[in-house]
Amino acid sequence: MIPTERAEFSAIVDREPLKLPGDARIIVWTIVNYEVWDISRPMARQVIPPPTGQVMLPDVPNWSWHEYGMRVGAWRFFDLYKKLGIRPTLALNARVCVDYPRVAQEARDAGWEFMGHSYEQMPIQKVDDQKAMIAKSMDTIAAFTGKRPAGWLGPGLTQTLDTPENLVEAGVKYIGDWVYDDEPTVIKTDNGPLVTLPYTVECNDIPAMIVQHHEAAYWRQKCIDQFDRLWLEGAERPRIMSIAIHPYISGQPFRIKYLEEIYEYINRHAGVVHMNGEEIYHWYNGIKKVHV
Repeated sequence: MIPTERAEFSAIVDREPLKLPGDARIIVWTIVNYEVWDISRPMARQVIPPPTGQVMLPDVPNWSWHEYGMRVGAWRFFDLYKKLGIRPTLALNARVCVDYPRVAQEARDAGWEFMGHSYEQMPIQKVDDQKAMIAKSMDTIAAFTGKRPAGWLGPGLTQTLDTPENLVEAGVKYIGDWVYDDEPTVIKTDNGPLVTLPYTVECNDIPAMIVQHHEAAYWRQKCIDQFDRLWLEGAERPRIMSIAIHPYISGQPFRIKYLEEIYEYINRHAGVVHMNGEEIYHWYNGIKKVHV
C-alpha cells in the first residue's frame, strides 16, 4: 500500500480534540538517537566532505566525529536529562547494545525508553532481508533490556512500502516515520493497525545544523517558536512537540547550552508534560482503543 491507502486524509480541525491528563496543553516528546556507523561503508552523515567529492573508505574523520558523540556527547545528554527528571525515548541502533554496551547500559539504568532504530545505521532500502533485520533489532534490544520495544523509527526515517507490515508482524505498536500531523494517527497494514506519533524533521538537529548549516542558536529559536505556537493552540486542542537530537551534534561542547536553554524555556510554562513514545502511545491507545 502507498501512504494514502494506509491513512485517509483527515483535517485536524475535523477531529474531536484529544484530552491530556490534568488538562495539560502540550506533550513534549524528546527523542535521542544513538547509532552505529560501520566504518566499512560510507558514513551516513559527513561533517567534512571527501576530497574532490569522491567517497574514500575508510572514512576515519567522519567516523571519528560520530564516535565523539558516543564517547563524550552522550554523557552530556545523560547529565542533562537526569537534572531535568526527563526519561526520553532512545532511538537505538540495536548494534549499540553490542558495540557500545556501556552507553546502552547507562540509558537502560536511567529508565529511558528503548525504541527500535534498525540494527545499524543505513537506509532500510539497502537491507537485503528487512524482516530478518527488524527481528534481529527487536530481539537484541529485548535481550539487553528485558523488554521488547513498543516503537520504531527507521534509520533516516527510511522505509519501503511493505515496512509497516513487517513492523506489526514483529510486534511494533507505533512508529515515528510519518511526520504529517501534530497528533497521533492510525494507519492500516495487512497485519493490523499501527499508530504513528508526531516525530520531527524540523526540530531535529541533523536537518537544521548539518544539512542546512544553521548555527545552534538558530535551531534553539526554531524549537522555541515551535513550542510557542503549539502551546498557544494547545489551549483549545492539545498538541505534541518532538525534539530530536544526536550526541555528535547537539552533544558538542559549543552546542549543548542551546539544548539546555530550550528546556529552560519550555519548563517555565504551565500545562507542559514530558512523555516518552511508549507513554504517548498508551495515553492515545487508552482513548482510541487501537490495540485492545
